[in-house]
Amino acid sequence: MSTLRPLITICGTTGVGKSKLAIELALKLAQGTHAWRGARIINADSMQVYTGMDVITNKVPVTERMGVEHLLMDFKQPGEQYVVGQWVQDAIKAIDETHRMDKVPIIVGGTSYWIQHLIFPNRLPIPAQSLSDSVAQSIANLPPDLLELFNALPEHPPSAASHPHDAMLLHKLLTALDEPVAQRWHWKDTRKVMGSLRVIKDTGQAPSEIIAEQSKTALLPRYRTLCFWLYAEPSILNERLDARVDDMIKQGLLDEIKELRSIASSPTCSSPDAVVTALSDESDMQQTDYTIGIYQSIGYKEFHDYLVSPEPSEKLFASAVEQMKNGTRQYAKRQIRWLRNKLLPAIYSTNSGGGHASALLPVYLLDATELGDQWTSHVLNQGVRIMEAFLGNETLSDPLSLSERAREMLTIDVKPTNPTEVLRARKKIVCTVCTLDPAQPFMVEDGSQWEAHRHSRTHRRHASRDIKMHGQPVNRRTTVHSGIPSKVDDQEDQHRSIV
Repeated sequence: MSTLRPLITICGTTGVGKSKLAIELALKLAQGTHAWRGARIINADSMQVYTGMDVITNKVPVTERMGVEHLLMDFKQPGEQYVVGQWVQDAIKAIDETHRMDKVPIIVGGTSYWIQHLIFPNRLPIPAQSLSDSVAQSIANLPPDLLELFNALPEHPPSAASHPHDAMLLHKLLTALDEPVAQRWHWKDTRKVMGSLRVIKDTGQAPSEIIAEQSKTALLPRYRTLCFWLYAEPSILNERLDARVDDMIKQGLLDEIKELRSIASSPTCSSPDAVVTALSDESDMQQTDYTIGIYQSIGYKEFHDYLVSPEPSEKLFASAVEQMKNGTRQYAKRQIRWLRNKLLPAIYSTNSGGGHASALLPVYLLDATELGDQWTSHVLNQGVRIMEAFLGNETLSDPLSLSERAREMLTIDVKPTNPTEVLRARKKIVCTVCTLDPAQPFMVEDGSQWEAHRHSRTHRRHASRDIKMHGQPVNRRTTVHSGIPSKVDDQEDQHRSIV
């Protein structure tokens, strides 16, 4: 493994200073550290791949990049879809080219999902030419309505809020084709359900089959990777994020949103890669899919009501601003959860036996809570020292010794990383007590979430209602088979396997 080429990644929440650190490290490398001739920054932000829209996607202005080359940025049109598999392939090409130039590739961005799939290969489905035997048999057994749906999947996932019947039908289809994976997703999570169905269409295999195959392969990295997690205390970071939203508005955020709306409604937005179909008037604009492409950018959806109102008011504007600030704060929380629940367990699993500072995948948390002189001492200087030791193949310091925050955030509970184990651990079950409409079952994740729900006020209230109506509580939980809830005794369910 020591022959693997070096890579540096910088992860973290939005607004924490990832790009600033990347540029500073690149400038240090340009001084000739360890014979490297500099560095190139490779963008790993799923929104910054799009050309223009610099404010809404928070790009570092060209004038502040200090001459450091930035790759995979500003090269996709706003109407295009660009997914993780495409980015991984493009990033590998950029990394190979950077190494040939005797420069260090620095991957920077908040889309940790992309970075994780770059570091660890063989975890994305590969297209196939034919159906597996099990999928072919499952399709042959589909009833006519589900077969018709499978043959003509909608282009975009339906909204479970406005089209619950369509959402439940999709989940029923996935259950019929791949029950173990269907139990992994809530029926309302139509994006994930559609993604699993697309995997079946594109690869000819059930996702659970792919997962079982992946589980036979050890989790090994593509590169010898130094991982920096740039972190700031949420209470401090939230204030910065709120202030940044205000600055974005001053810098022309609304003008960019109007431009995006114009692109979405343009008749020219009709190529095979287009995210939204041509729209003819403002009423059709409401059909824009906010879960695809650049239309996921925080701010675009939030200002919709304000911009389409015949008489935009200060109240609508203030509401949009607050929604954008809240959305940004919630996004930062999700980014932290992904790092602690997904990326760190994968890294630790690979480093097992070598500890946090393994020479293969060392991971360090740099505390960016305080700026100014604290940034220089806690972030830049520590980052440079660790980077130089890493590139010089020197003994690395213990990541937990950097700060109390590093010790706290880098210490996590042991989580399964084998794909099959993860699938088993995240099964959804139906709470029949809280299911008010059988066509829209109330689902919750088995394990700790189920226990928390079982003791919640809402669940206890519904259980009391059942006792009054039936004289005893009804079965509390079920699994779902072929889209139809099936009663399962609590004790028996503890030993059930989904595969």
